[in-house]
Amino acid sequence: MIKEQFPKIALGGGCHWCTEAVFSSLLGVYNVEQGFVSSTRDNTNFSEAIILKYKPEIISLKTLVNIHLLTHKSTSYHSFREKYRSAFYVFSSNQKKEIEEIIIALQSNFTKPIITKVHPFSEFKPSKEEFKNYYYNNPNKPFCKTYITPKLQMLLSTFSKQINTEKLPYEKH
Repeated sequence: MIKEQFPKIALGGGCHWCTEAVFSSLLGVYNVEQGFVSSTRDNTNFSEAIILKYKPEIISLKTLVNIHLLTHKSTSYHSFREKYRSAFYVFSSNQKKEIEEIIIALQSNFTKPIITKVHPFSEFKPSKEEFKNYYYNNPNKPFCKTYITPKLQMLLSTFSKQINTEKLPYEKH
């Protein structure tokens, strides 16, 4: 069996347009696929998510976990949690353990308990082509300006060394 060159992880939280834009903007993220992910047991229904491959020598798993927790409602329950499951979908038991430890370590940075769960990855369904790379194809749409641009601006101020500023479609200063 051939080992993949880059590790991968799936992330669910808010709208996958937002999650895709955030992680597509990061240095060290090799590939982002937008779509719907399912897990096992009580989480077999599909939820909006992305799968990303990354280069750990450029961006750490801890940084990816922290960014994910900060860019969606990782501390609040709401009525759309089935569609927008707050989760990390993992591909191995080692990855599950590592992410759970990172979440515990990052909890002190949050005023409320983190509700984001770590689930085994089961299945992926890609989004329709017209919705892929939505933000970078439509940065001036009201949804993008209202929900995605503020997340990217927060990242630019908090994680400036991890952002590929060449990709950002707005004034960076």
